[in-house]
Amino acid sequence: MKTALTIAGSDCSGGAGIQADIKTMTMNGVYAMSAITALTAQNTTGVRAIQESTPDFLKQQIDAVFEDIYPDAVKIGMVSSSELICVIADRLRHYDARNIVVDPVMVATSGSSLLKTDAVMTMTEKLLPVAALVTPNIPEAEVLSGMTIHTKDDMLAAARKIGESCSCAVLLKGGHSINDANDLLYTDGKLIWFEGKRIDNPNTHGTGCTLSSAIAANLAKGFSLADSVQRAKDYISGALAAMLNLGAGSGPMNHAFDLTGEFAKEGK
Repeated sequence: MKTALTIAGSDCSGGAGIQADIKTMTMNGVYAMSAITALTAQNTTGVRAIQESTPDFLKQQIDAVFEDIYPDAVKIGMVSSSELICVIADRLRHYDARNIVVDPVMVATSGSSLLKTDAVMTMTEKLLPVAALVTPNIPEAEVLSGMTIHTKDDMLAAARKIGESCSCAVLLKGGHSINDANDLLYTDGKLIWFEGKRIDNPNTHGTGCTLSSAIAANLAKGFSLADSVQRAKDYISGALAAMLNLGAGSGPMNHAFDLTGEFAKEGK
């Protein structure tokens, strides 16, 4: 069985972060492991509090995983400080980690800021150069590229700029009103559009976490980058189309929409 490690923050309400990553990786057929960068007290309406792991404790978690069950892919989500980013980059280089997918989580779906300003530069300089792929949405891509993005042409320019400056592939997600959820992949100098159909579901908590985890899971299984992106988009479309409706704010998706085994049967 292929394996994947998520390095991210915990979401106690279960819709994003470590919890969403583990659900997604499991549903996409890989064994999921985790290293927690921070505990968050949050729900569908917002983030109440954040308690970071210490750099040494995060290092110990990553070492424990790599020394015993070496992951076939690594997904990196919420990392709020430069110190933690440096630890992650150092350990991933040390273990020659592969298939690294970085979701540069800067702002939660609810609008809460999750990344300190100085950490953006550290991420760009230390973490993205060891990544296979970075998956920014439009606001995150504006920060990483230093550009304003309003059109498809802006997306093309920003993806190329981020990819060339950070030496990694870029999946620029177009779901923030520029188009009907069409995403743009920049890899090896090529630009590939992935068509998407906007699903009228206001419950999008954890979509970024879920997409990046699904991509990592498929890379772990040996799919190409382009195929991994397409399979991940198909998975997240199914999770959104299931129309789960929990919580008072932007609720979670149904990560287990395709779970039909004996143990998933509903009670009487």
